[in-house]
Amino acid sequence: MARASLIKIGISGALGQMGRAVFEVAYAREGAEIAALFDRPDLAGQAVGARKLVTAAQAMAASDVIVDFSTLQASAALARACAERGGPPLVIGATGFSEADEQAIADAAAHIPVVRSRNFSLGINLLVGLVEQAARALPAREWDIEVFEAHHRRKIDAPSGTAMALGEAAARGRGVDLDEVARRGRDGLTGARPVGEIGFSVMRGGGIVGEHSVVLAAEDEIVTLGHSARNRTLFARGALEAAIWAIGQPPGLYDMLDVLGFKSRPAGG
Repeated sequence: MARASLIKIGISGALGQMGRAVFEVAYAREGAEIAALFDRPDLAGQAVGARKLVTAAQAMAASDVIVDFSTLQASAALARACAERGGPPLVIGATGFSEADEQAIADAAAHIPVVRSRNFSLGINLLVGLVEQAARALPAREWDIEVFEAHHRRKIDAPSGTAMALGEAAARGRGVDLDEVARRGRDGLTGARPVGEIGFSVMRGGGIVGEHSVVLAAEDEIVTLGHSARNRTLFARGALEAAIWAIGQPPGLYDMLDVLGFKSRPAGG
């Protein structure tokens, strides 16, 4: 492939764990090249192997798209800067933004494509879309839904954010509010399962990276949709695919369901 046709990838938060993972994936990705690495402003010029960190302004000028796994405040500032110059598109992996940061990103998305997701795994996001479709197709009066998840012993929250996303997908498919139908634990004499309940079951142990499955159970048949994470590189691969997809998209705030084609949008974004 001619060099001129390569997609130029900028990586923000290049010194972090996910930044390094995106670097490795982008380096090996056919049709892409790493155009710029940057991190905190005071680190510009620092050597990273055979490369040097650049400023955010230099990275924006050199890149067709930027993948950002920096800090919350840095992500919001980068979104504003990309919007002010009319690009490049931006993929954001940070979570936990303040209302002001959320608004800054939403404002930026009025001018450039911005892809945000709390999980960049292509498989997990495919699973989310399939769960919503299955829940829409299978009536609640006949089909019970249970979300199972397992993670390593060091994980401190339960159910996982991904498990909750799967529960939300099932609730969307059924046109209900998850908070009104969720059951996050069972113990003792719980009584018969209510019609329409969406249950959650959790395991913690060992070094499990992430196991998720959604079981749709009727009286005489069971459908199981699942995903197993084998290593954390998959999140970097998903972020890179989102970056390549974002190029040429109209301005807007997107997520991985858009990238995978599970959402239809009107022409113009």
